[in-house]
Amino acid sequence: MVQPLLCGKDVGALCTTLKKNWTKAEVLTLLKGDHDDARKVAALALGLLGDRDCIEALTDQLADPDPIVNQMAEHALWSIWFRCGSDCANHQIKKGLDALHHREFDQAVLHFSRAIELAPEFAEAYNQRAIAHYLKEEYEESAQDCRSTVKLMKCHFGAWAGLGHCYAHMNRLPEAIDCYEKALEINPHLSCVRDTVLELRAATN
Repeated sequence: MVQPLLCGKDVGALCTTLKKNWTKAEVLTLLKGDHDDARKVAALALGLLGDRDCIEALTDQLADPDPIVNQMAEHALWSIWFRCGSDCANHQIKKGLDALHHREFDQAVLHFSRAIELAPEFAEAYNQRAIAHYLKEEYEESAQDCRSTVKLMKCHFGAWAGLGHCYAHMNRLPEAIDCYEKALEINPHLSCVRDTVLELRAATN
């Protein structure tokens, strides 16, 4: 039922089929099952249709022994994080991402700040503003937004890693290592972060 739609890359029809044939609870059960392919399909489904209630289960799958399940769970988490705001806030995020793409960092900060005003509990809006500040080399401002992100979304490994980057740039290396290790605790497959921790540990010894 799902395979032909996957092969045809028909996302609209796939979403319709998933909504029609499976409840969220059933998909979450598949995600925790023993069948590798079922877990992959479940992670894909949650990436397309999942909500905040699915975040904990997807976070657990970041340590899945199947690397594809891990990657799909990570992708699903990012997808859900980006749509956790109101419709208006999500629209501001999209405009901010477009500004980032064009390296219009000040404009990006404005859009992400507007998203935060519209949806103060929208963790990804803080995280994206942190990225914009980081690209402007405003590391203290970026760190503050990373801290706001993980306060709202404790499993946000991207923000933990981002906070580590900020502390590294501020030469606060022990704090950077702590943040990187928190990111790895949540998502153990972040090989670049693991390599950075080894480098920083060597530098501080």
